[in-house]
Amino acid sequence: MLYVLSDPHLSFGSGKPMDIFKGWDNYTQRLQKNWSAVVSDRDTVVLPGDISWAMDLNGAREDFAFLDALPGTKIIGKGNHDYWWATMRKMETFLAENEFHTIKILFNNAYRVDDFAVCGTRGWFFDDVTEDVEKVLKREAGRLKTSIEAALALGGEPVVFLHYPVVYDDKVCGELFSVLKDYNVRRCYFGHIHGDRSGRYLHYEYDGVTFSLASADFLYFCPKKVEISG
Repeated sequence: MLYVLSDPHLSFGSGKPMDIFKGWDNYTQRLQKNWSAVVSDRDTVVLPGDISWAMDLNGAREDFAFLDALPGTKIIGKGNHDYWWATMRKMETFLAENEFHTIKILFNNAYRVDDFAVCGTRGWFFDDVTEDVEKVLKREAGRLKTSIEAALALGGEPVVFLHYPVVYDDKVCGELFSVLKDYNVRRCYFGHIHGDRSGRYLHYEYDGVTFSLASADFLYFCPKKVEISG
């Protein structure tokens, strides 16, 4: 089975605990307990960003060790706080040297999991107005295209996992949404949003695409099962 949980914000090696925020008390213990209750070693969990507060790969070692010890395969993407992120070669070397065999990197690629093809990228702020925003959005749109095309080559339903939302309230990131439409993507999961427990982001549809928030605190620190689109 395929599951999703974003934004775990692990900090075993960085000294930046999240339990100072409301709803995050004992979050690593809760995450470990809930994850182990629903995920088996045969399953896969996608974590689309904000994995660790560490500033480099060495600083993230304890956080990766925590994830690696949890059941199942983990596919991780990049978030806005993942300062440890490096080149694909450096990250894969780091994983191999530390024998983190259950963790894979989602970056300009895709993975087949049962009837799904996991793909995605970080995305970007939907309301960014800085000078270089067009360059950033063009780059992220290109990475999303590359990942979706890799997913289509694998077969199965392409499911997109982004860190940033593409559609948020009445705002739409047109550059990224157009890619979803061009490739007929029907399901997209995202993170980044915290603190809203209203349920309005549980799943919602915009122009034929269903979006679902998967931030750890929104899911009460329990991975969410990815369902086949109807």
